[in-house]
Amino acid sequence: MQKSLIHNKAKQTGMTFIEVLIALVIMVTGILGAVAMQATAKKGSFDAMQRSLASSLAQDIIERMRSNDATALANYVGTDYGVSLNGVPGKRCKSSGGLCTVAEMATNDKYEWELALMGADVKKGVNNVGGLVDARACVNVNNNAVTVVITWEGRTKIKSDDYTADCSSLKGERRQVSVEAFVY
Repeated sequence: MQKSLIHNKAKQTGMTFIEVLIALVIMVTGILGAVAMQATAKKGSFDAMQRSLASSLAQDIIERMRSNDATALANYVGTDYGVSLNGVPGKRCKSSGGLCTVAEMATNDKYEWELALMGADVKKGVNNVGGLVDARACVNVNNNAVTVVITWEGRTKIKSDDYTADCSSLKGERRQVSVEAFVY
């Protein structure tokens, strides 16, 4: 009878402390992996949103140029967009205060586009919260061929920091979108 009691104790089922610890380590590793994956996805999502916004802004200025007269293309040329916001144009073309000339329309277009580029069209208190991070842009016109280059600050350093563009030098975390179009 004594022998059968010892034999029954050896056949006990259940989890030992070591098994519980191993299960916890596996579970915690999985949870940490999921959290790290979520953080990486959020960073990638922000970078993709910034690139999408830059593409949209480049298309916006090109469409503004197309809606104006083709003789005004030279009025849009600039290499310092985003450095500092120019003052409000004297004549706003959105009002019913008379028709705007081609040059006045170009001045208004550049002002409104630069507002969007710098994020000054969306504010939280006194801070700009829209637009690209530290955006710079330039517009070049060669006959009727238009090139819009927009650069902004990315979240991580780029692999090759010796790349130079038409508009600015890309170093460190700068990103760039370049759009070419023909305006007639």
